Amino acid sequence: MKVIAFAASSSSTSINKQLVTHAVSYLADANVEILDLNDFELPLFSEDKEKAIGQPDNAKAFLAKIEQADAVVVSFAEHNGSYSAAYKNLFDWCSRINPKVYQDKAMILLATSPGPGGAKNVLAAAAGSMPFFGAEVKGSLSIPSFYDNFDLAQQSLVDDSLNGQLQQVMSAL
Repeated sequence: MKVIAFAASSSSTSINKQLVTHAVSYLADANVEILDLNDFELPLFSEDKEKAIGQPDNAKAFLAKIEQADAVVVSFAEHNGSYSAAYKNLFDWCSRINPKVYQDKAMILLATSPGPGGAKNVLAAAAGSMPFFGAEVKGSLSIPSFYDNFDLAQQSLVDDSLNGQLQQVMSAL
């Protein structure tokens, strides 16, 4: 199984990238590629920009990565209760090329934040909307209070209950 995984964040120190990297470690037999949204940087989407430049190569490249995968795992950063600007912009460009951005792939949706909310707002938005964009959502999980529940040195969850929940969600792939 070929799996694409990424954090929906452009931060070089993304806690969501740490979470998604840990999560895919439970997919022992999978061929996993972890993407960095910074490799797919695009100008701010607008219809005027689209008319001027057409379909950007980075959006096409991102869609090609999804096309080549059997499954996708995303961990969402929450910015003011919603998607990060970097993810939303890439998604907007991609949806203009293929409205079914996730191309009927199996998906696991994750989210975390430093606070007790665990980015639940953005996770709920993603879980509710992704099926309209070609995602077959197999499971989702929010990890609250990242720095209390994740060992940075070991790059793993320290809470047994959360760890079990993560393993169960990942087993849906």
